[in-house]
Amino acid sequence: MAFSRRDFLKKTCCTAAAGFAAASFNRFGMVNALAQTAQDYKALVCVFLFGGNDSNNMIVPLSSSGYASYQQIRSVLALPQGSLLPIAPPSAGSPFGFHPRFPEMQAQFNQKHLAVLTNLGTLVRPTTRAQYQQRQVTLPRNLFSHEDQQAQMQTAALDNSGRTGWAGRTADKIQSIYGGTFPIIISLAGSNIFCEGLVARAIESSGDPTRLLSGFSSSAESQSRLSALQNLLTFDTGVTLIQQASGTTNNALRDSKSLSDALAAGPALATVFPNTGLARQLKQVAQIISVRSALGVQRQIFFVSIGGFDTHSDQLPAQDNLLTQISGGMNAFYQATVEIGAASQVTAFTLSDFSRTYQPDSTSGTDHAWGGHHLVLGGAVHGGDFYGTFPTLALAGPDDSGNEGRWIPTTSLDQYAGTLASWFGVPTADLPTIFPNLPNFSNQLLNFVG
Repeated sequence: MAFSRRDFLKKTCCTAAAGFAAASFNRFGMVNALAQTAQDYKALVCVFLFGGNDSNNMIVPLSSSGYASYQQIRSVLALPQGSLLPIAPPSAGSPFGFHPRFPEMQAQFNQKHLAVLTNLGTLVRPTTRAQYQQRQVTLPRNLFSHEDQQAQMQTAALDNSGRTGWAGRTADKIQSIYGGTFPIIISLAGSNIFCEGLVARAIESSGDPTRLLSGFSSSAESQSRLSALQNLLTFDTGVTLIQQASGTTNNALRDSKSLSDALAAGPALATVFPNTGLARQLKQVAQIISVRSALGVQRQIFFVSIGGFDTHSDQLPAQDNLLTQISGGMNAFYQATVEIGAASQVTAFTLSDFSRTYQPDSTSGTDHAWGGHHLVLGGAVHGGDFYGTFPTLALAGPDDSGNEGRWIPTTSLDQYAGTLASWFGVPTADLPTIFPNLPNFSNQLLNFVG
């Protein structure tokens, strides 16, 4: 496999937590002029559900006929009707229920801070069952494949040609408008294509972006070794690639120090987060947002994740645990944004590989599918409702690509992400350069945030 120069630089940045091409930040205390306009701040927070979340059990019809059909088809995976948490989305015209492990999300929905995007997925253009089965339209490559669909959800390049993520390209456009030197994108879930841009820099950390090198502590000896490393990075080797790799690592160290200093000087959060991996990531995001003025940033994009959604067997207990983490973690994160006065400026949203088949398999699990439901949470969200078209939950029905309940999406990733990018500040004219399939849809921007 051939590597670009960018790939080489990422691979050669010592152990800088998956290496991030970060521009250097003015020393902490030299507050950027952008901090003077702290009110003009927005952040997007992607919560990626790796493995393919079965959203058919995350949101269930509660009407008599709807639940009866659900119970019959889902069989061993059907949740008891009395356990479902009722919600009443006005646009749906009938009642639905959240998964019983979603009490916090039910409350956020009822308070109109949470919206649901229904039957969303990768689409090149609007596609019907007949068009799919007769291959009359271009389809995303390698549907139902974890690796390919994860990449496509993160890049919006449905032919698998993407070498940058849609968050990275969004940051490229935003940085050209707002400027700034501190990295716009921060991943708390390691290196990923979602964060990769051409111009904007990203911090990609496996948990703690203030500690990007292992093997160093606060001891005098360790700090001496760190200083020696930093001096080595400034040497002129005369080799361009080595110089650029050294510069990248040096910038990473400075950015890490700047962020660490800003967080140390900022107030502690009073909001209590659950003790889960996802919640810890979201807590760190909230802490970074709380020092946004000190960092001199007007726009930020964050990436966090939770895995385990590839539920081919014993799905019910696995999903109980996973959805508990999502509901508790996202709820605490929203409460933290209220605490720091940024609720209307921060929008969190979910992505996942795909949803899963409506029909269970023989081991109380489900197989890979396509369209699914997603959550959008924040003070600017027009919550308390569904957006998009809920699928007809019938095997071999009008929305099934086959006969097992793999719903053909009726809302595209491009519409979903394009709406988020538009709220974030990307000019409408620039959206097709980030989301190449967006012009194929007549209703390009949805009204779930603004």
